[in-house]
Amino acid sequence: MKPFLALTRRAALPLIAALALAGCGGLGTPNTARTAGTAGAAAGDIHVMTSGGFTAAYNDLRPEFERSSGRTVKTAYGASMGNADDSIPSRLARNEPADVVILARPALDALVAHGKVVSGSQVDLVRSAIGFAVRKGAPRPDIGTVDALRRTLLAAPSIAYSASASGTYYETELLKKLGIEDRVLPRSKRILSERVGTVVARGDAALGLQQVSELLPIAGVDYIGPLPAEVQRVTVFSAGIATGSKQPEAARQLIRYLNSPAAAPTIAKTGLEPLTAR
Repeated sequence: MKPFLALTRRAALPLIAALALAGCGGLGTPNTARTAGTAGAAAGDIHVMTSGGFTAAYNDLRPEFERSSGRTVKTAYGASMGNADDSIPSRLARNEPADVVILARPALDALVAHGKVVSGSQVDLVRSAIGFAVRKGAPRPDIGTVDALRRTLLAAPSIAYSASASGTYYETELLKKLGIEDRVLPRSKRILSERVGTVVARGDAALGLQQVSELLPIAGVDYIGPLPAEVQRVTVFSAGIATGSKQPEAARQLIRYLNSPAAAPTIAKTGLEPLTAR
């Protein structure tokens, strides 16, 4: 865990010059970008649904993929799980357009089982740890050890947690492991359709827990660190091809790019551990 968690505290290496897309399986080279652009536009847009854990990396990577492939990527955002109107399972249940879905691996596999994602199309992209944040300028509580974390949670007047993978772990496992569920859960708020960091930034919760990659981009919060290793829960976020995809080959092309060595430095910069294809 130590090398991975260190990624959240340091800038990654600069993105490989011009994000050369060698090995990404068919993306345009500088000599063919104009031709690829014309063909891509004629072939149609790519529709992506992505959950919050991969959003920051995806938003940074998407423009280069569009430039190099000549395709336009349209994006819908939502939680990996749950029945909120904008969650990915809810969007797919309404048959919203989707070619690629990116979410926590257990949730992706559940979509495969329900016939919403093509079996065998799953590709693991990143590993993501859980961390805490406070409102910018607020005292930074100690969460460096399990005992310190327990004391901090017991002292916090309010705690915000997500309705997705990290929040499910918090409300069903973490508090039980710490032996404080009955005292802390009543002061905890499950956040739907909003970033936990945003809730903390406006002062609606004293402490926020979410995937590190979802806390780092939020203005108005201070990231204070990851859960201690003994109680950390690392989530793998993965991509798959929707069974209703109208652009399956383009979907594979995008997934190859997100899993490529060229994408890894940008992914690492957002607090994630890239699981780059070898």
